[in-house]
Amino acid sequence: MNEVLSNYSDELASQPVFATVAKAARICGVEGYVVGGYVRDLILNRPNKDMDFVCVGGGIAWAEQVAVLLGNVPVTVFKNYGTAMIRYGDYELEFVGARKESYREDSRNPIVEDGTLDDDQRRRDFTINAMAISLNAINYGELIDPFNGVQDLKDKTIRTPLDPGITFSDDPLRMMRAIRFASQLSFDIEADTFASLQAQADRLKIVSMERISDELNKIILSPVPSYGFKLLFHSGLLKQFFPEMVALQGVDYVDNKAHKDNFYHTLQVLDNVSVMSYDLWLRWAAILHDIAKPATKRFEPGHGWTFHGHEDKG
Repeated sequence: MNEVLSNYSDELASQPVFATVAKAARICGVEGYVVGGYVRDLILNRPNKDMDFVCVGGGIAWAEQVAVLLGNVPVTVFKNYGTAMIRYGDYELEFVGARKESYREDSRNPIVEDGTLDDDQRRRDFTINAMAISLNAINYGELIDPFNGVQDLKDKTIRTPLDPGITFSDDPLRMMRAIRFASQLSFDIEADTFASLQAQADRLKIVSMERISDELNKIILSPVPSYGFKLLFHSGLLKQFFPEMVALQGVDYVDNKAHKDNFYHTLQVLDNVSVMSYDLWLRWAAILHDIAKPATKRFEPGHGWTFHGHEDKG
């Protein structure tokens, strides 16, 4: 983790794109900020090519002005969400106007209203992702951290900026993201945040499997993926979308004979493979290698536990 500064103007100067984005904000007459994961990773000294920009005003118009200043590069506009994206070299720049969001209980589609920077930071998932750096002339480079995200980075803690019940109810995918960030960064999930995650685990059912799978694959690719899977298991999230893996857990005894716990065995195999390879599908092979053992488990008197044909059924 880098030394935490109150002003990051020198760090911004190392990436000329920030000066261009700031100039475009002045031309458009809007307040502009870089927010979220880029700020987090700047402090953690982690590489990040994705930059999220928020303005108090029209994010699409701001992006279009940036594109002009960068040499009329293409802009992808998502009018329904009021966002725009520019690919520039190795970077992906995303622009949005500051907003407030609210959700219906049965939907992941937010009701969006214009808002302030404070509103925008409040709607973010975790304190470590709710920090912003100003791109405005009056305080260029100033770190804006209303929820003590820097302290949570120091403490290696995942915590929501608002009551976690509100944060997770609004967007249940954030529960998967909490575990993903904990697994990627080797952080702990704060106690109240984890308790709320357990209490709302069944809310994950309103999230598409595509979005769940995207977060799960990121957990699988984390340095020690077993940590993420243990959090998924103990939170109750894993059984919501992968009950076959949950069924691996446990040990049965008959005639004083027991079989190994195939859930924890699978996690050990996964970690062993992860030391050797970053390949996602090889790691998936480790996860699935014993997946059919619960379905093929039999006890044979005088012999013990068998799992005949589990490799074929799996």
